[in-house]
Amino acid sequence: MFVRQAHLPLIFTIFAAAVMGQEGQPAPWSKGELMQPSSLAQLIKSSTTAPTIISVVYPVMYRQRHILHARLAGPGNKDEGIEALRQAVQSLSKTSQIVIYCGCCPMEKCPNLRPAYQALKKLGFTQIRVLDLPTNFHTDWAEKGYPVE
Repeated sequence: MFVRQAHLPLIFTIFAAAVMGQEGQPAPWSKGELMQPSSLAQLIKSSTTAPTIISVVYPVMYRQRHILHARLAGPGNKDEGIEALRQAVQSLSKTSQIVIYCGCCPMEKCPNLRPAYQALKKLGFTQIRVLDLPTNFHTDWAEKGYPVE
């Protein structure tokens, strides 16, 4: 089988979309399931019952800087990341408040959030929030002085 040269732009576009993330796909979470960074920062600073915060970013980025008290599950677009996410939540009640975030790139293109969110839903968790980081972790969290470690 051969590919006509005229079809190459279409093939590259399809391949790039698959590799580059989830852009153009609707978010599986509702607007009500988005959490603003300022709200989470306030909960971390003032609450004794802060939600479980799980980072689904690449480990190298997590090691550089992450939200205070966040657990690393690893990238949601990898089988080992989803398995680490399962391990991170296995002792939690299905009604536990969980906030997931990535921040590796603009949220609309993020390859990690959608699979992680969907995995938590399949596991039966009902109180999932997605941290709204439209640009990236640095711009939408760290630069604003929100708690990091």
